[in-house]
Order: sequence, then C-alpha cells, then structure tokens
Amino acid sequence: MNKTLLIIKREFLTRVKKKSFIVMTILGPLLIAGLMIAVIWFGMKESDQQFVLVVDDTNPVFSELKSSASIKFEYSDMSLEQAQNIFYESDYTSILYIPENILSANTAKLYFKKQPGVITIKSVENQVENIIEEQKLLLYNVDRETYDKINTDFILDPFKLEKSGKQEAVDSSKAWVGFGFGLLIYMFIFLYGVQVMRGVIEEKTSRIIEVIISSVKPFQLMLGKIIGVAMVGLTQFLLWVILTITIVTAAQVFFFTDMMDPAVQAQMTTEMMEQMQQSKSAQFNLNDPNNIVNRTDWGVMLGLFLFYFLGGYLLYSAMFAAIGAAVDNETDSQQFILPVSLPLIIAYTVSTMIVNNPEGPAAFWFSIIPLTSPVVMLVRVAIGIGDGGVPYWEVGLSMGLLVIGFLLTTWLAAKIYRTGILMYGKKVNYKELWKWLRYSS
Repeated sequence: MNKTLLIIKREFLTRVKKKSFIVMTILGPLLIAGLMIAVIWFGMKESDQQFVLVVDDTNPVFSELKSSASIKFEYSDMSLEQAQNIFYESDYTSILYIPENILSANTAKLYFKKQPGVITIKSVENQVENIIEEQKLLLYNVDRETYDKINTDFILDPFKLEKSGKQEAVDSSKAWVGFGFGLLIYMFIFLYGVQVMRGVIEEKTSRIIEVIISSVKPFQLMLGKIIGVAMVGLTQFLLWVILTITIVTAAQVFFFTDMMDPAVQAQMTTEMMEQMQQSKSAQFNLNDPNNIVNRTDWGVMLGLFLFYFLGGYLLYSAMFAAIGAAVDNETDSQQFILPVSLPLIIAYTVSTMIVNNPEGPAAFWFSIIPLTSPVVMLVRVAIGIGDGGVPYWEVGLSMGLLVIGFLLTTWLAAKIYRTGILMYGKKVNYKELWKWLRYSS
C-alpha cells in the first residue's frame, strides 16, 4: 500500500508542477468565461446606427414606422429594384421591403449590407407586426378592445402526481443543468483517460518501466497512475470552477451594469424590455425561488457528479491504461481507442435526446449500464431523486453497477497491463489481447 501511495504522490506532483497544467488551469477559465461574456456582449450591443429604407408596395400603410435612437426609417415610393440599384451607393444600411400580399403572407424582407444585431431585427419585426395587426382589425371590422379580450396565450403546465397526492411541476430546465454536468464528465474522462494511456506508453518506450516494476507490482503501478491522474483532474476541475465563477462575477459587476441604462433601453421596444426584465430577474435575482439556481439541489448534484466522475474515470482509465501497455506508440493505439470510446460517445448522444424525456426506457437503461451511466444518470437525477424524481433504487443500482464495472474492468485491464508492459516490437491485435486475458496469474 505504501508503494501505491508513493506512485500516486509521484503522478500527482509531477503533473501539477508542469507548465502545461498551470497554463491550462489559468487559460481554461479565461476561455470559458471569455466566451460567455463575448456571447452576451456582442449579442446585446449594436455597433452602428441603422438607416433603413422602407419600400412599401402597400403604400402608404407602413409610413407609420417610428424611428428611434438606434434605427432611422426613411419611407420611399420607389420600387424594390430601384432601391437595390442605389443601395450600395447610398448611406442606407438596410432595405425593408413590404410586399403587397403582406396581410395574407405575413412575411416581409430585410436586405442589409452588414447583418444588424438581434435588438434591431426584433425592433423592426415588432413594429411591422403591430401595423399588420392593426390593418387586419380594420379589415375584419374588429375593435381593439374586443380583440384584446379574445386574444389568448394558452399555457399547458405539466405536473407529476404522486400516490401521496403530492404535485410537482415538470421542469426540463433542470435536466439541462444535469446535461451540463454530464458533458463535463464526458470531457474529463476523455482528457484524463488519454493522459493515463500516454503516461504508460511514455514509460514503456523509454524503458523506465523495467526499473519501476523491479520494486512494485504491475497492478500497483497501474492503480497508482490511475488514482494520481484522477486527483490531478479533480484539482484542475475545482480550480476551473472557482476561477470561472470569479471572472464571470467580476465581468457582470464591471461590464454589464450599464445594460439597463436609458441609452440602451432606447434601442428596445416595450415588449422586448419586459422580456429582458423578466429574463434578468429569472437569471440574476438569487432571491427569486423560481431561479434555476434555487430550484437545483446543488448538494445532491455535486455529490453525484463527484461519484460518477470518479467512477466513470476509473472505469475508462483502466481500459486506457491497458491500451497504453499493449502498444509501443500512440499511433498503434487508434485501433483500440474507438471501441473503448464508443460507449461514452453514445452516452453523450443519448443524453442530448433524453433531456426532454428523462423517465423513458432509453433513459433508464443507459443510466444503469456502467459504460454510459456516468453521463446519462446526471441528466436524470437533476430533476430530483425520490418522490417526483428518479427512484432511489434506480440510483442505487446504477451506482452499485458502476462500482462493479470499475472493479471488473480494472481486473481485466491488470491482466493485459501485466503482460503487455514488458512486450516490445510486436503488433498487438484483438486475438492477442484475448490470449493475455486468459493467462493465469
């Protein structure tokens, strides 16, 4: 046991002291947070004022379009062909074309030199839609008050009813939180499993392994390497979480405090402002009980994330270690990596489909099978465990089978590792691996 601990310590310290680990630990959160900030920033900012030429075949119905601080409309009686001919020689940034059949087709066209932002497009769209609505009310002789009374926004709220009488609203947004956790597991298993394989190949090709196994058993060496790399992965993940949250929080304080200023609000219609206020309160008001942050049981999610990350990593890294021991270089490993990686890829694909149906038969079976459960089960447990969620026995069965799967794959991988680690110059195939598995101790 002491020898195994020494190997774990060596694997951990040698990897965390590398410049690549330090760089990626800092660069990873910067890239993640930077991408999030950039998407929000560029999605909400308009770089230029829009100067829109309105070509209206229903003249003068749409002459009521109102300019704002960011959008200026100029109504014209020219044809679309004439407008297109002068477009690139003019100061106009867009052409809004209103066809004659717009009341039946409900479609107009916006031609532009450089694509405007979401706020501009929605503002134009909402103004045109309001005018169309008014024209249809006149056409069918319906007054606004009557229309407002009969206009209905229907909402169907699904609830799960338990035997006890307890009702719980179905919340698919929680499943997306679980999908995020599953995606992290998918990425980290690949990232650190391949590190184990490369470490084994490096020690084997440099012949260092011959010196090491004179003091420790092959199984101790393999287990120490797997656990050591797992500790590196957990350390890097925790640092990523802390740094990403810090960067995003700082960006929100320093860069996005002006998003609701009057100058920005002037670019939005009343409807868009209401939507943004609701979105802002739903996303950033931590006192709101409907906030996804408050509706997610983070204690359960983080606990199960750690379990399934470690279980999935240990299961797959044992197989990656066996691949590393069986080959002499990374090129030869490609024939073995795909079959090992395929269940994990299938798990990711399935998890994207079961987000909207986390209680279907596919969700059940893929969350039980050890090769796919680390990714799929995280999607399911996000909706809850016990009443209204995943039954306790399913979670327990999944966890138990994952532990058994890890022990079985480690035992099989150790048989391949023991034989292959000292074998050089031989091209190994599946038939040869089967022989190694059948060798007795």
